[in-house]
Amino acid sequence: MEKKNDYKSTLQMMKTTFEMRGNLPRKEPVFQKRWQDEHLYEKMLAKREGCEPFVLHDGPPYANGDIHIGHAMNKVLKDVINKSKFMQGYQVPYIPGWDTHGLPIETAVTKLGYDRKKIGIPEFRKICREFALEQVERQKKVSWL
Repeated sequence: MEKKNDYKSTLQMMKTTFEMRGNLPRKEPVFQKRWQDEHLYEKMLAKREGCEPFVLHDGPPYANGDIHIGHAMNKVLKDVINKSKFMQGYQVPYIPGWDTHGLPIETAVTKLGYDRKKIGIPEFRKICREFALEQVERQKKVSWL
């Protein structure tokens, strides 16, 4: 039987206190709490007070269902743009928003079994509004929004 090589002993790893694992599900809430406790966002806005504003309204996501990877990509791209504009010297207020009207919401409500032709337009619109607002509240509870 052939002996296996012990490659582990040949690696020259640096000595560091930096963790090798991200553990983001555990660490992210700690980071967010620290940022809130330090009022980091408010300090960033104050640092650029009087500077030329750059406003990128953050919407959609559509309020027609649960958050998915497309929403994450949307948020990451907008965050990169906002942060790069901040570093360029702009005042960059964050203005969140949701697209709470139109076909995506009507389609989602229709998939739940509501037929606007049978219940009438005013009642269908009321159901769409309630559905959209419920989705906004659900999406607000997602930590990365």
